[in-house]
Amino acid sequence: MPQAPRSERGTSTEERADLLTAPVEGLDEALAAVDAFDRTLLAGLLRPRPERVDDLTVLARAVAGSPLAARVAEATAKAAAGAASEDHFVTLAAARTALFGAVHDALTVGADEVTGRTREERPAEAPAARPAVNLLAAARTWLSDLARTGWQGIDHELAGGAAPIVSAMLPDPELRRLATLLDGFAAELAASCPGAALDRIPARRWGDLWSRALLLTMPGAADRPAVTAATGRLLPLGLDLHEHATAAQAQIHAVFEPADGTAPRLVRASVSVPKPDTVVAAGVWQLLRPHLSLLTALGEGRAMDLDAMPLTDEGDLIWDDARARAGEPADALATARVVLPTATALPTAPLDRHPARIAEPVFLEGYDRGQDGDTLTFTVAGHTLPVDTDRIPTASPLTPEAVAASRACVGLLRWDGGGFRLQPLAVETTVRKKAVALHAGAWAGGTTDKAGVRAEKAATDAVTVLRERAGRLLRK
Repeated sequence: MPQAPRSERGTSTEERADLLTAPVEGLDEALAAVDAFDRTLLAGLLRPRPERVDDLTVLARAVAGSPLAARVAEATAKAAAGAASEDHFVTLAAARTALFGAVHDALTVGADEVTGRTREERPAEAPAARPAVNLLAAARTWLSDLARTGWQGIDHELAGGAAPIVSAMLPDPELRRLATLLDGFAAELAASCPGAALDRIPARRWGDLWSRALLLTMPGAADRPAVTAATGRLLPLGLDLHEHATAAQAQIHAVFEPADGTAPRLVRASVSVPKPDTVVAAGVWQLLRPHLSLLTALGEGRAMDLDAMPLTDEGDLIWDDARARAGEPADALATARVVLPTATALPTAPLDRHPARIAEPVFLEGYDRGQDGDTLTFTVAGHTLPVDTDRIPTASPLTPEAVAASRACVGLLRWDGGGFRLQPLAVETTVRKKAVALHAGAWAGGTTDKAGVRAEKAATDAVTVLRERAGRLLRK
């Protein structure tokens, strides 16, 4: 399993910056084992070829020293013979997930060393006992059929097999998380049919979706995390926007200062909405804004006072507008300078331990700016960090040019493409000889900025037309 490099106590943050580029022991081997297993899902495991049997052996060797060893050895032997059962596929998915979890943990330890951040331990909890659900068994069967057939063998009939399962799951809140995942996964597969005609197969992505869905079919895997009541002050750091053709999610990263005087904590608040594919740019804010008052506070540069707001033990606020009110002005860059270094991080849920899920809030200043081809870079203490400007929302005053001219930055440290990258959330820069702060979520709650007003008007017109058309269809 991968092991993160450790720094000695007493070193400064600048001296620890080399950990972002230092090799992590065992990381390459763990990722190679995942890739080997993903190759077995290309042609399927109904009649695996000899080279795919070798790939299964790579996976078994990678977890040989773990508690999964015996079960994975049995599962790989059955899969190599084309006789794997649903339980065996669950075991293989667990082994793949465990490898990514080890990679996540090693990288997170390294990121914590760089930031000097402490992280709370996750309490050991037994999953809640629940009787087996027929719908979970049906989902397992469909996912097992996918593994036997392989991505190259998918067709519309196989991809469509998830539809009745999803329809039956959606009314049950306990199964909605899995239903949403299955629905999106099946839609991706259907859009790629026939698999035999694909020039490129997203093997890792589909492997991630397959293994996560399969583990969520196990009773207790989708249990809701423990929740406590959070009372105190919430200081927003920045906004991360995820936008797809039919859905959008805004996730605000913030520091929560408990009223009881205990250590500040890193928390998140999220809102997700469905959207028409024609609503883009500033139109997304109009869809998200009514569901999360925190967006307005972020845009206005204010803190929020929380009163018994539900907070999971993984750091997610279950937002309730009735438990929040706007507070005093709070600049995100000031929060990042003063409060962020003292904040502790909450643990990550087992199924969320994946390197793609790493998003650590950091504050940088005094860096040198440069270019590596088309990629902007910040150099901190002699170590170069690529900057991912492609993640900046188009409907915001924050631009790649502003980031390139900045002198201080609040961002998310992410791991992508084999290394750490920085996603900017807010920067301090100079505009017309004046120091200004530009935020990715500055227009989330509305704006008087001329460019923002124009974008809002265009989006309003588009949303109005769509609502009128929907109303006519409903009347018919």
